[in-house]
Amino acid sequence: MTGELDELVVAARAGDEDAFRNLYRNLQPGLLRYLTALVGADAEDVASETWLQVARDLPTFTGGQFRAWVVTIARNRAMDHLRRQRRRPALSVPVQELSELAGDADTAERAGESLGTEAALAMIASLPPREAEAVLLRAVIGLDAETAGRVLGRRAGAVRTAAHRGLRRLAVLLDQRAASTAPDDVPTGADIRARRRAGLPPQTEPVDG
Repeated sequence: MTGELDELVVAARAGDEDAFRNLYRNLQPGLLRYLTALVGADAEDVASETWLQVARDLPTFTGGQFRAWVVTIARNRAMDHLRRQRRRPALSVPVQELSELAGDADTAERAGESLGTEAALAMIASLPPREAEAVLLRAVIGLDAETAGRVLGRRAGAVRTAAHRGLRRLAVLLDQRAASTAPDDVPTGADIRARRRAGLPPQTEPVDG
């Protein structure tokens, strides 16, 4: 996919409108989910501003990761929008989108299977913003830790840690919800496997802030 994306970028820079449309179709779905997490219902407007800037600045794009370049523009636009609106970001992302984050997939799958959409969104929204955004960039946009770190202005290791902690918190929240609704305290096999693969101990313990 990276090679194909690079070819589209080269063609779009040369004025190929079809190539630019294909770039838009390739990146817009994930970009819109990311922006929805940051600015809520205003995501479409911010995405439009992003693509206008991409179209304007594309001739000066000097290479590197095009996806990360677009996401950086989108994030800057979103932060400007939030400053104008004087409101905090509403971090909401369907838990199913987290399933591609290697090593923590069971936690995400468990959330998707056990919660309705509204409850899942509320649970993700409860994550600390740094952790939620790290998960969004890695799982929804598909950036690796190094690239996500450049977008956020953080070290790759910090991004990995934030994403992992976010999913650990999610696993704990799922355990707490299951304990409050289960008829008894006996964990299921799926619960045990999900905890093990999420790196959690057999019994629920608080997660350090």
